Amino acid sequence: MSIAAVLFTPSPPSFSPITPKSPTTFPLHLHLRLSSSSTSLRHTRPSPFLAFSAGGDGGDITNNNNNSGGGGGDDDNGKHGSGGDENAGDKNRKEAMIVLAEAGRSTESLPKDLAAAIQAGRIPGSVIERFLGLEKSGFMRWLMQFGGFKERLLADDLFLAKVAMECGVGIFTKTAAEYERRRENFFNELEIVFADVVMAVIADFMLVYLPAPTVSLRPPLAVSAGAISKFFYSCPDNAFQIALPGTSYSLLQRVGAVMRNGAKLFAVGTTSSLVGTAVTNAFINARKVVDNSAAVEVENVPILSTSVAYGVYMAVSSNLRYQLLAGVIEQRILEPLLHQHKLMLSATCFAVRTGNTFLGSLLWVDYARLVGIQKAHEENTAA
Repeated sequence: MSIAAVLFTPSPPSFSPITPKSPTTFPLHLHLRLSSSSTSLRHTRPSPFLAFSAGGDGGDITNNNNNSGGGGGDDDNGKHGSGGDENAGDKNRKEAMIVLAEAGRSTESLPKDLAAAIQAGRIPGSVIERFLGLEKSGFMRWLMQFGGFKERLLADDLFLAKVAMECGVGIFTKTAAEYERRRENFFNELEIVFADVVMAVIADFMLVYLPAPTVSLRPPLAVSAGAISKFFYSCPDNAFQIALPGTSYSLLQRVGAVMRNGAKLFAVGTTSSLVGTAVTNAFINARKVVDNSAAVEVENVPILSTSVAYGVYMAVSSNLRYQLLAGVIEQRILEPLLHQHKLMLSATCFAVRTGNTFLGSLLWVDYARLVGIQKAHEENTAA
C-alpha cells in the first residue's frame, strides 16, 4: 500500500498541463485545426477537431460519421462516398494546401477557377507548384490569364516551346516547299508565298494547341445541358493524356476526344485552306492582269475541293498523329525519362516534331494524289 501510494500520489507540476478539463487545452486544438495540414502534427497529437476539418482521410481516428477504413465519408444526403475518388480528392486538396502554405499563399490569391478546382479536390500539389513557378515570369503570368493557355501550361510547362518548335519548323518546311514548287518564280511570287506560309503557321499552331494535354479548370456545365454536351464536356482534350489523381477517363470518353478534336481541326483546316487558296488565286489573277505571260505559267487553285480535302486530312491524319505525339510519345515516354533534363527533353521533342512534320508532308502529297487534287493540277499544267 505504501508503494502504491507513492506511485499514485498526484504531482501537480507534471500532470496539471494535460488535465483534460483544463481550458488551456482548447487553444491548442484550435491552433492545430487552423494551421496547414501537417502530417507530423496529425500523427503525434491526433485531434478530433483536426480530423473533422481535414475531412477524414481514412482511419486516423473514428469520427461521428464512422468514416474509417478509407471511405469518402457521407455527404449531406447520407450517401456513402465511393472511397477511391473521395480519398484522392482529399489527398489532392491537402497537397495543394501544403504547397500554398509553404509558399505563403492562400486560395484567395489564386485565379478563381484554380481556387475552385483546389476546393473540389481536382488539383494535386504538383500542379500548384507548377503554377507558382510559371507565375514568377511576367509573360507567363499574363498568358495564364487566358484559360486555354493556363490549362495547357499547367499540364506541360514546355507547351510554349513546342508551339515555337512546330511553327518554326512549319515556316521552314513550307517555305522550302514553296521554293521547290516555284523555283525561279519564287521571288516574283513572294506575296503568294507569304499568304501560304501564314495560313500554314495558323494551322500548325492549332495542331499543337487543340490536341495538347490539359489540366481541366472548366466550370461545371449547367443542369439543363444536353446529353451530347455533357458527354463531350467529360472527354479529355487529348485522348491519350495521363489522368490526374482522382480523375479517370473511359475508353468511350477517349474516343470522344478524338472525334471532338477532329471536328475542330476539320473546321480549322477547311477555313485556313479557303482563305489561303482564295488569297493565292487573287494574287494570281492580279498578276495575270498586269502580265499576260503569267496566265500560262500559273493556274488558279481549285478552292472548294482543296479546302474540304485539307480539312478532312487535318481531321484524320493530323489529328491522330498529333494526339499520339503529345499524349503518348511526349507525355508518357519522353517526359518520364527526361523530366530532370529539360534541355535534352526539348531537343528530343524538337527532333520528334520535325520528323512528324516531314511525315505529314509526305502523307499530304499521297493523299492529294489519291483524291485527285494534284492530278487535276498536273492536267491543268499540261493543258
